[in-house]
Amino acid sequence: MNKIPKIGCACEKPDHHYTEYRSSELGIDHTNGRHGEVSIQQCKLCQRIWIHYFVEYEHYAKSGRWYKGIVSKKDRSQITPENAVEYLESLEWYVYGGSFFESTGTFGQGTLNV
Repeated sequence: MNKIPKIGCACEKPDHHYTEYRSSELGIDHTNGRHGEVSIQQCKLCQRIWIHYFVEYEHYAKSGRWYKGIVSKKDRSQITPENAVEYLESLEWYVYGGSFFESTGTFGQGTLNV
């Protein structure tokens, strides 16, 4: 399990806002036809790097869900759209939310519901 300490930055709060980050698209995860959008986000305050995973199934109402977890600099180069879910599941904690969970964000760990 990847241990990432919490440092009290606003980016760790579940109700974060996208304007608090610099974002770049990493790609689409086509695993099992889920078409998850994977991006890298960097907090403007503490400069930590996050992996952000978003998936929504257009034919199902309230299916949108997202996950984000901190990525260490040494692990960043190893992250691909295809292994993003596995990486997030390996973290000690991550933040998740979306219409599927009827949540703007909460902390979680373990298996992702994608």
